[in-house]
Amino acid sequence: MTGPYVATSLPRRRLLRSAGVLLGLPALECMTPVFARAAGEPPKRMLIIANNLGVLAKPFFPQTGGRDYQLSPYLSELANVRQEFTVFSGLSHPGVTGGHSTDNCFLTAARGAFKSGFRNSISLDQFAAEKLGHVTRFPTLNLGVNVDKANRSLSWTRDGVLLPAEDSAPALFQQMFVQGDPASVQKQLRRLEERGSILDTLLEETRDYSRGLGGSDRARLDQYFTSIREVEGRLQTARAWELRPKPAATQPPPADIQEKRLFFEKFDLMLSMAQLALESDSTRIVTLMVDAFLTPVFKLNDQQNTTEGYHNLSHHGQSEEKVKQLEAADHQQMALLRKLLQSLATKREGGQRLLDHTMVLYGSNMGDANIHDNTNLPILLAGGGFRHGQHLTHRRDHNTPLCNLFVNMLRRMGVEADSFGSSTGTISGLAS
Repeated sequence: MTGPYVATSLPRRRLLRSAGVLLGLPALECMTPVFARAAGEPPKRMLIIANNLGVLAKPFFPQTGGRDYQLSPYLSELANVRQEFTVFSGLSHPGVTGGHSTDNCFLTAARGAFKSGFRNSISLDQFAAEKLGHVTRFPTLNLGVNVDKANRSLSWTRDGVLLPAEDSAPALFQQMFVQGDPASVQKQLRRLEERGSILDTLLEETRDYSRGLGGSDRARLDQYFTSIREVEGRLQTARAWELRPKPAATQPPPADIQEKRLFFEKFDLMLSMAQLALESDSTRIVTLMVDAFLTPVFKLNDQQNTTEGYHNLSHHGQSEEKVKQLEAADHQQMALLRKLLQSLATKREGGQRLLDHTMVLYGSNMGDANIHDNTNLPILLAGGGFRHGQHLTHRRDHNTPLCNLFVNMLRRMGVEADSFGSSTGTISGLAS
């Protein structure tokens, strides 16, 4: 990695102090413009979508398995893209129970979500981002629809800290494409420098303090020092990206949709923003939490609103009226998914379809929201170059860990992973 940019953007003192972290990054690809990638295979990407109230199981799951399975009522919405996805049955997170609270564990598989003192673990997207390094302006983007930003998220750090979801399309558009004026850029650079200075001071003070500690405490502080060095490295990378021009937008800024009752309009908009983020290579990993739990009475179509909020509907108790509304909502979700897959299939990059190197995972932490069941989760994986057009069945009475599929996805992203979360291996039958 050579050139005047590196020499001027990384002061020698900081380079030396952060050397362990900087050497761990993949040649600091962030130092090159977003679109200036070498010719060859397009990068792998991942979009994960989760509705925390799920769908009605009976109309979702096919009655037969294999490649000749008969499309279920819901999957009939995806008939035109049948060969682009695989549907799974019999997957869940072993031991992850607690009803609605498990939405925060969908990408972590951490157990005990309802227990006192629960601490989450790292989510799939953040794990992948750690391994891949800061190769895009945003290592990941964490989005939401009607999401309770303070309490719910698909993205969690290695220390089990919630990463708030962005639920404003205009705000996301500005982050990705709107370049600040020189004064704003310098202000942000000063903030980054101040954070670095605080870390420097903290590191010196803790090193002085550690001299009189015992072996166990010193080991804990060593872990703390490692965390500080990692943060220093991320600050340097963030500074490098702040100095780089943002990509040009291919469309005008989106209008904001604030009304929670316009649930599917917001869902559609955030899917479009997720695709835009991947197309522009602003990031390669996007998560989208669809917080149906927090969604009030919502619009089903131009003539009809639901009679109750999404959560109350999900506890249908076999009420014919509630089930009918849920079925209409689930069909719309499948229609939005079809629209997304068709759109990704029309976009080209490196002579291939964007869908061919973009994994799209759709699922939920709820197998049956009516009874707070967290087994037999509705899971669908599209794109990414996998062998699709099939229904892969697993035991309904003894589920296969969903994390097995996560390991498949990590490897497809180029992450050398033997395990993740509660995995016991990988899912077979997905080979290209």
